[in-house]
Amino acid sequence: MKKIRKSLVTTLSFILFLSVQILIDKAIAQPPGQQRAPLPPIPLKGDTSHTLTRHFKFANNTKIPPYENGFIHRWLVLEPIKKDIARNNIFTDNYLRNEFKNNNFSEDYLLIPKPGEMVKVGNQDLDWYALDSKTFNFNLFNFSYDINKPKYGLLFWLVTVIDCAEEIQHVRMTAGCNSGGMFWLNGQEALMLSGDRDMIVDNVASPLITLKKGKNIVRGAVINGPGMANFCLRFIDEKGKPVKNISISKD
Repeated sequence: MKKIRKSLVTTLSFILFLSVQILIDKAIAQPPGQQRAPLPPIPLKGDTSHTLTRHFKFANNTKIPPYENGFIHRWLVLEPIKKDIARNNIFTDNYLRNEFKNNNFSEDYLLIPKPGEMVKVGNQDLDWYALDSKTFNFNLFNFSYDINKPKYGLLFWLVTVIDCAEEIQHVRMTAGCNSGGMFWLNGQEALMLSGDRDMIVDNVASPLITLKKGKNIVRGAVINGPGMANFCLRFIDEKGKPVKNISISKD
């Protein structure tokens, strides 16, 4: 009899646990098609001084190699363009193309900006920075915080120069970003990252492309509403191994 009671108590406890778990899942679930709840502010522990050198180094005139895993960590980055973006699930291909076209600092996709140069986008006067990220990913949230700019609802423009001693064929550009973005190589669209994404390494890969001998200009645009904003980019060969026989410069 005691064994039967013990078994019954165990069964009822398990049923109660499942019922509570189902209620919790329903409470926190996000119905399909609805926007993600706004994220709370992300505190930057120990940093209240808005100091760029906490997360970045100012790029110098010396060419640098990519990180050991191939990631490009030197970028010219424009101060963020403020946008009214309440949610990130609006980032369709058409939306991104329209936003990047209408908020472009230059229609010349081979243009290499100069650090400290000011450009006007809409009614906003914005400065260019040349920075080396201290991590494999370029954290735009940290960049915006460090220069005392808004952290959410922003569009970032990026440029870097990839120098090749010889032509490198049959490679792919890969990138991940949070939330939406596009990247161009030598004036041609290479990658589209639409939708509400988290940054995942090699999230999207281009078709096979060729890095020409000499300078190759990469331009990028990343846009985000609420939440984190960052990206990572590298080139991989046909076997998926990082391309490392390149150098990175800011001009």
